Amino acid sequence: MDDKQEIVICLGSSCFSRGNRLCMGIIEKFLKDNHLEERFFFHGSRCFDKCDKGPILKIGDKIYEGVKPEDIVDLLNRTLNIT
Repeated sequence: MDDKQEIVICLGSSCFSRGNRLCMGIIEKFLKDNHLEERFFFHGSRCFDKCDKGPILKIGDKIYEGVKPEDIVDLLNRTLNIT
């Protein structure tokens, strides 16, 4: 993984059906459009044991709960310091 920052999206059935299915494509497109694929390791995980607070996204060491597809670009811009 080198020294890439990690972005992990929950692919558990609850998070996936509540929006992470859409978030996954949005994040992939965001990283590609901003030429960030070399800086971030984006992958899925089965579960964060926070199903009642999902959809869940983890960026670095911080876990974001209740992530919505319509808010993901703003979250990435703020979190990854992209303007």
